[in-house]
Amino acid sequence: MPDVNIRVLTEEETRAALPALAEILSDCVEGGASVGFMQPFPPEDALPFWEGIAAAVAREDAVLIVAEVDERMVGTVQLGIGTMSNQPHRADVKKLLVHRDARGFGLSRLLMEKAEAEAMRRGRRVLVLDTATGEPAEAIYERFGWMRAGIVPDYALMPDGRYCGTTFFYKHLPS
Repeated sequence: MPDVNIRVLTEEETRAALPALAEILSDCVEGGASVGFMQPFPPEDALPFWEGIAAAVAREDAVLIVAEVDERMVGTVQLGIGTMSNQPHRADVKKLLVHRDARGFGLSRLLMEKAEAEAMRRGRRVLVLDTATGEPAEAIYERFGWMRAGIVPDYALMPDGRYCGTTFFYKHLPS
């Protein structure tokens, strides 16, 4: 088993990691992940997205969690905590990404466990997320104990331009 480290990044660490984060996002989109971007999607096209995440981390609207394998950043997930005032108990889980050459080490589970722990630490007990219907991630969330709320057909596009449905999930955490 390789040396795995799961940690939360500060704004400064996020900015320093922009190239690695861009590579992860680019690899996932190029591999067919429907996470908001279209192919082709080279790493340089991902930089503005991650700069926005760094700014959200600075505003404390987001928590950025990364997975490192043998000191190489290979996975990430975000916890959106910049919610409306009537939702102080809720957070959005966003962009669970694991580089294709780092899959099979259980990083998705470790990233999601850390996201849940960070949510609880911040008093968030209801988590929500969405994912492309029929894609491997959908089954992953069910294995992790998430509840399916419903599906919206043709909600988004796959990176190659095909329409895809989106499945919404939620999870209640202990208070």
